[in-house]
Amino acid sequence: MTIIIDLMRHGEPVGGHRYRGHRDDPLSERGWRQMREAVGEHCPWDLIVSSPLQRCAAFAEELRIRHDLPVELEPRFREIGFGAWEGRTRAELEAENPGCLQHFYSDPVRHTPPGAEPLLAFQERVTTAFDALLSRHEGRHVLLIGHAGLMRMIIGHTMAIPLDRIFRIQVDNACLTRLRVDDGQAALIFHAGRL
Repeated sequence: MTIIIDLMRHGEPVGGHRYRGHRDDPLSERGWRQMREAVGEHCPWDLIVSSPLQRCAAFAEELRIRHDLPVELEPRFREIGFGAWEGRTRAELEAENPGCLQHFYSDPVRHTPPGAEPLLAFQERVTTAFDALLSRHEGRHVLLIGHAGLMRMIIGHTMAIPLDRIFRIQVDNACLTRLRVDDGQAALIFHAGRL
């Protein structure tokens, strides 16, 4: 059985670019615009699944109302918890601890930010929820609204990308990626596209 999953990252939150993790910042006006422009009036989906964080769930709710689609909020699809890095910008982190970002991105398994969710735990949380979604919604076209880390983890999981390399996948605000899964075999149809 085939399932098509469109992964969509949230738009820019209030406060611009920073490590948010579990912080529940809302979308900025620009973020709303990015998401609306990414999908336009297209609605190929049977349902929407979303992270419960408002930068994702608010747009899922807008689409629910506009297109009369069911929405499921899945807590396991929240972003990775960044611990002490949450709410901080790259510049702030580098000024405080030079090289910390380079260490993290070169080996995210061993260089977890202080107090952060371990990457292996995040992987287990996301892949378990994603595999359950595939089982529950066979034969459907699903829009999954989430976060950059979530999208990297799902793409890495379905494409067998080693965990220490998933941060090499660029995921911009309002990025759309389409996966098709046929009997457990995934194909990446497009990445960083628009409808």
